[in-house]
Amino acid sequence: MAIRGLLWLAILFVIAVALATVGRFDAGQVVFVYPPYRVDVSLNLFIVGVVVAFLLLYAILRFVRNVVTMPRRVAAYRARMRTEKANAALRDAVGNLYAGRFSRAEKAARDSLAEEKNQGAAGLIAASAAHRLHEYARRDEWLGQVEDPELQEARLMATADMRADGRDADGALAALTEMRTQGGRRIHAQQIALRAQQQLKNWSEVLKLVKTLEKREALHPAVAVRLRQLAAENLLRDRRHNADALLELWHALSPVERHSPRLADCAAELLIALDRQNDARKIVEEALAQNWDARLLRRYPDTSGSDALPLIQKAEAWRKDRPEDGDLLFALGRLCLKQQLWGKAQSFLEAALKSADATRNEPLKIRSHRALARLHEQLGDSGKAANHYRESALSMNVV
Repeated sequence: MAIRGLLWLAILFVIAVALATVGRFDAGQVVFVYPPYRVDVSLNLFIVGVVVAFLLLYAILRFVRNVVTMPRRVAAYRARMRTEKANAALRDAVGNLYAGRFSRAEKAARDSLAEEKNQGAAGLIAASAAHRLHEYARRDEWLGQVEDPELQEARLMATADMRADGRDADGALAALTEMRTQGGRRIHAQQIALRAQQQLKNWSEVLKLVKTLEKREALHPAVAVRLRQLAAENLLRDRRHNADALLELWHALSPVERHSPRLADCAAELLIALDRQNDARKIVEEALAQNWDARLLRRYPDTSGSDALPLIQKAEAWRKDRPEDGDLLFALGRLCLKQQLWGKAQSFLEAALKSADATRNEPLKIRSHRALARLHEQLGDSGKAANHYRESALSMNVV
């Protein structure tokens, strides 16, 4: 600012010097004649008078124009201030929404409606705030005010997301369907559809969406595995009355799903209930070959049917690689019980009990005591049976 002032001062000095220099050569005159009057004026004075008259006329015209245009300028100022306040309110609404102050966010969004262009954005913000306050009727009113064609996809996505969050799965899917008819398809839309289909228990759709989202890396791998297992398990249980349909679905699953201990155990349980022990046995053995799991070993004796010898032979082969596996020893003991091989059954069950004590595996300890109790009941030794039942009960109290 100081430098600018010095520059203006220097310019004024230059102008003053120039005028003083030019004024020394005043060789001309301007004569005004209006009979019987005559006025003689020097040329320099005439030039100065013209400049002063121009400046005065310019100032008067500016003053008149400002007076005439004042109402319009005041109206424009008020409109500008109203727009600025509305935009500031819209910014406050966004800040309050993400800060968790939902009542303030909705009020600020309502204030921002003073500017018509804010109606769409304000409606979306206020709808989200009303949804967080569980004011679903007011939320829908706000969404209905979003009429901007450029915000219709955002409105539909927000509607679907909020309805799915409010457990209105049908409403969420309806909004997503409308959005797809308008050409919109997003990963977020598929994630919302996944939540809605879970709520509706449409497990076949859940399975499809999980696979699609997993390919697009839109789901955490652990979440994807859990949802695939949940969907497949429920689809298997839906077919619990039809063994052929259950097996058809099982073979349609991917190898990763068929090798899942949880799913293999579920399928085997359902097939055993349908008296399809051989099919259940194949499923358990295939899964154990890929994923050694205690729950599959517990299920394995149930797949024996009337003849447990082939299963005993298979389990004995596994034991060569895992001689200290307590769950495998327990499975062998149960198989020998089924085959009425009392001595071997007692030996395996006592070995399983010893392994459970060593590894502090309380569930295995409880199961081993119960199995030994049933064994001694079969042998007619009620005292030992009662003792094992007592030990089982005491272990349950510990658990």
